[in-house]
Amino acid sequence: MEIILETNNLEKKYKDFKALNHTNIHIEKGAIYGLIGKNGSGKTTLIRIICGLQKPTHGEVFIYGININSNDIVKVRKRIGAIIETPSIYGEMTARDNLIEQYKLVGMPNFDGLEEILKLVGLSNTGKKKSKNFSLGMKQRLGIAIALANNPDFLILDEPINGLDPQGIIEIRELILKLNKERRITILISSHYLDELSKIATHYGFLDSGSIIKEISNEELMKKMEHKLILKVHSQKEFVKYFEENKISYEIEDNKTINVYGKNNLAKFVNDLSKKNLIADEIHETKESLESYYMNLIGGNRID
Repeated sequence: MEIILETNNLEKKYKDFKALNHTNIHIEKGAIYGLIGKNGSGKTTLIRIICGLQKPTHGEVFIYGININSNDIVKVRKRIGAIIETPSIYGEMTARDNLIEQYKLVGMPNFDGLEEILKLVGLSNTGKKKSKNFSLGMKQRLGIAIALANNPDFLILDEPINGLDPQGIIEIRELILKLNKERRITILISSHYLDELSKIATHYGFLDSGSIIKEISNEELMKKMEHKLILKVHSQKEFVKYFEENKISYEIEDNKTINVYGKNNLAKFVNDLSKKNLIADEIHETKESLESYYMNLIGGNRID
């Protein structure tokens, strides 16, 4: 699998404060990568370095395999579109005129594809309405349109649904999925709206105190988040033998813990074990959410 973005022991210091601390991130081509972290965890700093707006104190960043310190990085950055914090929009201009200005800014030879982009983000019928009079959701979609002006294949969105109403959130969600599936754009999206991220992300990176503490695919995460029974046992051998013989999905977590996956009836499950003289010291029934998984990773501190 081709890696679009990779960082190696990335650090960023501001005097005595370390915003990024040995940060290692890997984003595969075609992914929607959800970057999760509470406010102050380093999300925006990381994104600004990727986009060339700040320089790292230490470490390496590779975009499409090119080191950001290479002279070739200028060409590579033309393949990136980004919205960092808030979209840059001219309030006195229409959606179309804002997009024209961006076309000029990135040096596009003509305005081919402009109307297609406006249609794609749902702003083709805004006519002469000035963007300052747009709803927040419309402004966000215009910001994404501007980020698409140079026809990127890697899109970076920093908190794109922050402050939006439910309808605006749905519109941005559907747009992100459309860009990923129809235009095959790889997307890095930072957000603390975990429920929304869980509806679109194919991969996750959990950032805490400037470090990526876990990277995981959605497929792997869904397995960890599904209904499970957590067994505390003294001897795992006989339990494992029973699970293997009965094709029960399980995972050895440590030398005393076995996770059993699937919608098992707890009373029946315990009864079936007892018939085989398999007695667990403890059995807990659980189903994790993305938020609870994140909180367990960082030690129980809620995301802001």
